[in-house]
Amino acid sequence: MERGPELNLRHLHAAVAVAASGGIGAAAPQVNLSQPALTQAIARLEAQLGQRLFDRQPGGVTPTEAGRLLVPRIERALAYLTRGVRAARRSLRLPALPGLERRVSLSQLRALAAVDAAGNYSLAAARSGVSQPAIYRAVQQLSALIEVPLCVRRGKTVQSTPAAVRMLRFVRLALSELDAGMDELAALRSKDAGRVAIGALPLARAVLLPRVLARFARAHPGATVSVVEGPYAEMLAHLREGGLDLLVGALRDPAPVGDVVQAGLFDDDPVIVGRADHPLLREPGFAFERLLDYPWVIAATGAPVRARWERMFGERGLEPPRLRIECGSVLIIRGLMLEDDWLTLMSRDQFLFERRAGVLREIGVAGPGGRRRIGMTTRADWRPTRLQATFVETFRAVCAEYGAGAGREWPFRHAAPKA
Repeated sequence: MERGPELNLRHLHAAVAVAASGGIGAAAPQVNLSQPALTQAIARLEAQLGQRLFDRQPGGVTPTEAGRLLVPRIERALAYLTRGVRAARRSLRLPALPGLERRVSLSQLRALAAVDAAGNYSLAAARSGVSQPAIYRAVQQLSALIEVPLCVRRGKTVQSTPAAVRMLRFVRLALSELDAGMDELAALRSKDAGRVAIGALPLARAVLLPRVLARFARAHPGATVSVVEGPYAEMLAHLREGGLDLLVGALRDPAPVGDVVQAGLFDDDPVIVGRADHPLLREPGFAFERLLDYPWVIAATGAPVRARWERMFGERGLEPPRLRIECGSVLIIRGLMLEDDWLTLMSRDQFLFERRAGVLREIGVAGPGGRRRIGMTTRADWRPTRLQATFVETFRAVCAEYGAGAGREWPFRHAAPKA
């Protein structure tokens, strides 16, 4: 969804040139405009933004605070756009055409992103608030301009070509940078204005993230925070394209891709969980092998908890029991355990409310092999807004408090991992 005014990319290029040159006269040849035309372009951009970007002085111009915040965002957005256009052309072995990206428009880029997300022109138009002919025309014009097919029909759907997919990642990053720039300007007009988009992984949802959100909301009542849940791979893709600012929860070892950064903040020890009247709770100090006598429900192969569950048995020279049910849904797992003597691995937070209600109980901890590093994942080149940086500081502070209380007990008899 579009946010803020529909800016003109040529005006944005002009603002970057003026900031770099320190004057209208020096910047005009760089953007192929006369001095009066460039002056008018900057004035139009400032009128759209409702902020002065430059202070005019006899010896040239200097960026205002708004200019110092916005121009670096524009530079990053234009760099992403350059990479996107080149990636699309390179996929068809077409040569790079310097300056080609300066001829595209933001409306064309937004149209392509909307069609890719919606899968057809009608839905993309409805979501974008423009007519179907307009959004179709914008995509076709962009395709003709960069000389690359961008969409193909497949029955009733419209799919992005492989070249468009390569380009779209950078297009979305460019749009994200411009949105961040708009947030920075909004924060100058109204304290705490701005947005933070968070991907919440399972281990952060029950207690950790709500605690962070509550503290952040009290301190920044003007901010908007969007929390998204979903499969890890899907949220990672959104993060890498700028749709999310950070992921919070259990980290992957090693990091899944090279363009993200993981910051571990504390360790979480998963515990073995069963219903409150599970037979093992009547056997204090039971041998670890007794865990083989009961059914387990664990996520499918590939999930981090599955690997830790297998390691928990392997470290003690035991073959993990056969899984009759593979499931990663915490809600389904909780319901299943209430029906019979099922066991699973969970963070203590994931069944906090059931434990307080007296329906689920901790039977034991998984041991060192099950320990998980909790923290946040961001893009390697992410440049947070002031508000987003404040959210990260709040998250770190809560994690420091949260991790300080983590226990490390091991209740089983003869259960130490084999050397």
